Amino acid sequence: MIKFLFKGLVRDRSRSLFPVLTVMFGVMLTVWLYSWIKGAENMFIESSAKFSTGHVKIMSRAYAEDASQIPNDLALIGIEELLKNLKKDFQELIWAPRIRFAGLLDIPDEYGETMAQGPVAGLAVDLFSPGSPEKEIINLEKSIIRGRLPEKPGEILISDEFAQKLNLEPGETATLISSTMYGSMAVKNFTVAGTVRFGITAMDSGTIVADISDIQSALDMEDASGEILGFFKDFVYRNKKADEINAAFNLRYSDEEDEFSPVMDTLYNQNGLADILAMTGVFSGVIVGIFVVAMSIVLWNAGLMGNIRRYGEIGVRLAMGEDKGHIYRSIIAESLMIGCIGSFLGTTLGLAISYYLQVKGINIGSLMKDASFMFTEVMRAKVTPVSFVIGFFPGILATLLGASISGIGIYKRKTSQLIRELEA
Repeated sequence: MIKFLFKGLVRDRSRSLFPVLTVMFGVMLTVWLYSWIKGAENMFIESSAKFSTGHVKIMSRAYAEDASQIPNDLALIGIEELLKNLKKDFQELIWAPRIRFAGLLDIPDEYGETMAQGPVAGLAVDLFSPGSPEKEIINLEKSIIRGRLPEKPGEILISDEFAQKLNLEPGETATLISSTMYGSMAVKNFTVAGTVRFGITAMDSGTIVADISDIQSALDMEDASGEILGFFKDFVYRNKKADEINAAFNLRYSDEEDEFSPVMDTLYNQNGLADILAMTGVFSGVIVGIFVVAMSIVLWNAGLMGNIRRYGEIGVRLAMGEDKGHIYRSIIAESLMIGCIGSFLGTTLGLAISYYLQVKGINIGSLMKDASFMFTEVMRAKVTPVSFVIGFFPGILATLLGASISGIGIYKRKTSQLIRELEA
């Protein structure tokens, strides 16, 4: 029976071509949009983790309450001992102390007078310790635009866009004016080793990257840091495992009565990320739902038109004694075939488009000039195992709904009218 129905669909393209094309394009859009949303979600997580939150982050309790203000006067003290304990107790993570700071970057002329200056956001990471993963984490080598990476203390990197505004070239001197951990003024000269571009608007608008030991010295933060970030060794975030580590650390090290005791938080609980990711999950469900409804309506109308065109055929089958239920079930079976064929073709096409966007990406930097969150300018799709099957849900469900609704008319046919219809 299935073979007979399949031959009928192949030979009569008016019954199959339009429904198959409808399902194919609907499924293609579903797969592409789902992969696009997953790509945006993955890139947001990755960018936030590398430059801001880590997979887990340790701060003092007082620092954590006002973390957005970068209160280095509330930084963690005694981090060398804490890092030793972390490496022993939580060996599944890589630990990276960091200091975020703000200030003015002053560019002197040949006479030492201010030639240009501008506000700057700074990121201090471990650049020189043997085995430090920071260069790989924030992708420094591939981000270099001009000059080179710092090779010795006293050298910094500056965002290329900011350097161009200040007419600053690699090899020139820049003076950082900021405040120390204790509130006094900090002034320190640095040599610009090179310029970088991370592809993240929030980082590229005005950022310097320095070795953490230089900033500890400049800001009177010896053996201190504002944050300690933890990363899984394969750099894949696992929320359940992160929650377990978070609970174990806080139980062992954190004291609610001491505002300077360390406290850990996971990536999902920082910067409203959990709400953003929950919203993307809702969007994915809405997208699938919209296409199910839209394709069902289109296929319902197509089924009605098809049944009208096949009015005589259905009448003959009824006149020959074929059961109405059998005819209805055959139409459902036809719709399943159409749904499977259209879903397969649409999924294949959607995966091809998604994979291309995963490799090439689309630059949306012009839309993010004033963005303040950690999001890369090049958006890419992400093909996941779910991408291979998600299109079949709207594809098959929509064809079933469309055929089920349009096929109800079969039961309204009256046997007493069949002779008159056939004679006409």
